[in-house]
Parts: sequence; structure tokens; C-alpha cells
Amino acid sequence: MDVNNKKVVIITGCAKGGIGYEYCKAFAALGCHVIATDLSDRLPELSSFSADSIEPLALDVTSDDSVASATSQILSSHGRIDVLVNNAGVGCTGPLAEMGLDDIRWAFEVNTLGQLRMIQAVAPHMAARRVGRVVNIGSVVGRAATPWAGSYCATKAAAHAATDALRLELKPFGVHVIKVLPGAVRSNIGRSNSDRIGGKEWRLYKGFEKAIEERARASQVGKATDAGLFARHVAKRVMSPRPPREIAFGHMTALFAVLAWSPLPVRDWFFAKRFGLDKKL
Repeated sequence: MDVNNKKVVIITGCAKGGIGYEYCKAFAALGCHVIATDLSDRLPELSSFSADSIEPLALDVTSDDSVASATSQILSSHGRIDVLVNNAGVGCTGPLAEMGLDDIRWAFEVNTLGQLRMIQAVAPHMAARRVGRVVNIGSVVGRAATPWAGSYCATKAAAHAATDALRLELKPFGVHVIKVLPGAVRSNIGRSNSDRIGGKEWRLYKGFEKAIEERARASQVGKATDAGLFARHVAKRVMSPRPPREIAFGHMTALFAVLAWSPLPVRDWFFAKRFGLDKKL
């Protein structure tokens, strides 16, 4: 498929209802050719878009073979990759002292190693062309970790650290690396989090079920930012002539920036009060 002079953008985690789906529309609206990827049974319905704007492609960020195959297919069809948006991610809610290690391992596999797997497949091509943009989606909780989601926060903190290193490592090749810190953005992650912990019985934390459940959907209530608005803001800045090193946007972004810089006793007091851990048992 000939996309002429359109920028070729790969986006991971594009199932409908998520922010990735909105990224697809936002980058397409800026004149890019979007490769919308996700697991084969989660690929979004994109029939309302022209084939030269958005095309779906099955890709599993946890599989070396899937990533290599998809990358090869894109390069064969389009000849280049201009932008990689590492959006695929999963939630992981629950107290660290009781979480199953398999659940935690899976969160790291998708949220952290999934990004690196994509980068290792795409970066050599960008480096050879001396141009490209890598966008890693982190989270405000990667800077100020919250109770009941420590494993998820850790996956995002690791992604932040890797992004900071990659930004310098890829600079000599003309590749920009951009870290995105979403605040509370409305998507399907709250429902997914709640479904994963639904009915789970905690032993050590029996009696904290409501607080844990509340944390599972905390980013999806109240004044959470519309996903479309968020995606358009990010896409516009990523595609600007001089892309920023970091994009922080969305509801509660300012609050978490303050918390990240606050003395630990202040931060601990705030989160303990917010998530029901201000009492001794």
C-alpha cells in the first residue's frame, strides 16, 4: 500500500474503548498513516476510516515472534516507520504483600518489556534512517506510587527510567524519545481492573476490599479527562516540529506533580488518608 508522504505511525494497544483507539483517530486526523495494532481478537473496527488512513494489524507485544513479524510486514509494505507509540498496557490492582507473582509478572511483561520489545524491533530501522520518534506511555503514578496498585506503579516507574535512558542513547541517531504521563483519563481500564479483582478474597487485608476496589477505578471517576481530548493533545505535540521530551496531561496531573516533589511524610499522609490506610489494626 502506497501511503505517499504520510508519516507511518505504529500504535500498540488499540482496542476500542481504550486510549489507543483514540490515538489512532488523532494521528490519522493529522495526516498520518496509522498502523493500529492489538491482539487479533481485540483489533478495533475501523471501517469508517479510509484504508490509507488507518489499517489494523494483529500484534502481541509480549511475543518476540509477533513483534518481529509485524515490524517486518510494515517495513515491507510501507518502507519505513516514522513514529512508534508504545501504548499497550494492563492494570494490576491489589496489595503487594498478597498479589500473585504471576499477575505482577504479566504486568511487567506488557507494560515494561512490551515497550522495550517494540523499541528493539523498530529502533534499528529509525537509527539507520537517522530519523524517528518513539513515544512511551507512562503514568503519573510512576512518579508518585499509590497504595493498592504498587505493582502497576512499578511497571510505569520502570518504563520511565528506561525512557530517560533511551532518550539519550538514541539521540546520536536523530531519534526523539518522548515520555507521556497521563493523569486520570477516561477509558476501559477501570472496568478491566475491577473485573480482575472481582470476588477476590484477601487474607491479610480482609476488610479493605472497598478501598482496593475504589483504587481499581479511581482514574475513571469524577472529572477524568476525555480520552479523545487527551489523544489529540498528545498527537499534536508528538508530531510538532520540535517534539517535547515529556508530555504530562489530564485530570490530576498537577496534583501528582506536587505529590512527586512533596516530602515523603506528606505524600504518605495524603495517600493513607485517600485509600483507607490511616488506621492501625
